[in-house]
Amino acid sequence: MLREEFIAVCDSKLKLVRTEYSFSQEKMAVMLGISKKTLIEIEKGRSSLGWSGSVVLCAVFSESQILNDTFINEPTEIFKSIAFENSEPNYKRANTYRIWWQTVLQNEEYLIEQNIVSQHYRLLTKDNKVAASSFNIDDLKSIMTKNKKGG
Repeated sequence: MLREEFIAVCDSKLKLVRTEYSFSQEKMAVMLGISKKTLIEIEKGRSSLGWSGSVVLCAVFSESQILNDTFINEPTEIFKSIAFENSEPNYKRANTYRIWWQTVLQNEEYLIEQNIVSQHYRLLTKDNKVAASSFNIDDLKSIMTKNKKGG
């Protein structure tokens, strides 16, 4: 999933999330840090949350059933994968929703898994910590190879 796709999905789910929480447009706008007028324009498809607004939506409403169904329990993991793409390893413990992941490649030090819904990849260490994530498996393979050779 690309950044633009993530934003488009968030734009399309905004009104549904607002309805799910039974919030008025005014209250939802305050929660997202935007004006009511901007919120109305987004809900009508004439404007966009943009990157920051999409991240705020997924962070503030991380327990939304709409967002969890859309991103399969991991809206924060999706935007983090997009944000940290092509960055150095961050080594945070992987989530426990293993049913959404399939192993693609592994060696004695690392494991590459792919999310079956979003199709993004994550590189895990032997102790189940996320070393990196990307939508391009070659990025993770290069980290896996570089670190195996000793840097």
